[in-house]
Amino acid sequence: MLKGKHALVTGGGTGIGLAIAKILAENGATVTITGRRMEALEAAAGETAGLRPRIMDVTDESAVKTVIGAAVKEFGPIQILVANAGIAEGKKLHKTDTAFWRKIMATNLDGAFFTIREAMPSMLSTDWGRVIAISSIAGVRGLPGGGAYSASKHGVIGMIRSLAEDFMGQPYTFNSICPGYVETDIITRNIDSIKDRAGISAEDALKVMTEANRHKRLISTREIAEAALWLCSPHSGSVNGQEIKIAGGQVAG
Repeated sequence: MLKGKHALVTGGGTGIGLAIAKILAENGATVTITGRRMEALEAAAGETAGLRPRIMDVTDESAVKTVIGAAVKEFGPIQILVANAGIAEGKKLHKTDTAFWRKIMATNLDGAFFTIREAMPSMLSTDWGRVIAISSIAGVRGLPGGGAYSASKHGVIGMIRSLAEDFMGQPYTFNSICPGYVETDIITRNIDSIKDRAGISAEDALKVMTEANRHKRLISTREIAEAALWLCSPHSGSVNGQEIKIAGGQVAG
C-alpha cells in the first residue's frame, strides 16, 4: 500500500514509534526512524527491513533541519510524517519549576513543531502526504499531577487542527492520535513515579493507569500502529484535523 513512500517517525526506536515504523515498513514504506539512542535505533532496524536509523534530538532545531534534510536527500520527499517523540513526566503545580516546564514543552510541543515544519517543504513537492502527531488523552482532558504534560499535548492538538485548516483542500492531511495508557516502557517509569508521589504499592500504581482506560486494560502499541496505518490509507483523505481517541471507550473532554 505504501510502496515508494518515504516516512519519518520520531522516537522510532521504541514503544509506539517503533510499532508505527514497523507497520509502515511492512506495508512497503522506507522509514527513517529517529531518536537519541543509536543502539535502540540500530536494534530496531536490525529486526525490521525498511527502517533507516538516524540520531536526532527533536529539541535541537539545528539538528532537526540537518537530519531531515539529509533523509530527504537520501530517500526522497517525506510523504508520511509521524511526530511521536515525547516525554511523559508529571509534577504537582507547586513542584513544577520553570526548568521542568520548559523540558516538557521543548520535547513534546517544540519538537513536534520543528519536525513538521522541516518536513513539510519536501511533502509539498508531492501530490500526497500524511502528518500524524501522537498526542494523548491528556491532550483532550486534564491529568492530575500532569499540568505541563497535559498542556503540551493540548498544544499539539491545537497545532494540528490549525495546520489542517492551513492546507484544507490540498492532498495533505493532519491528524492527532490520542492514546490512553499504552503498554510501553513509560508504564514502568510511571509506576515508580506514581508509587512515590501517592505513597502506594507498585501494584496499586499500575492499577491506577489500567483503570484510567475505559476498558480497564493497557492498550497495545499495535492498536496505535493500526490506527496510524489507517490514516495513511488511500481512502483516508476526508479524515483531517481530527483527534483519534484510543482509550477503550468514550472520553469526556
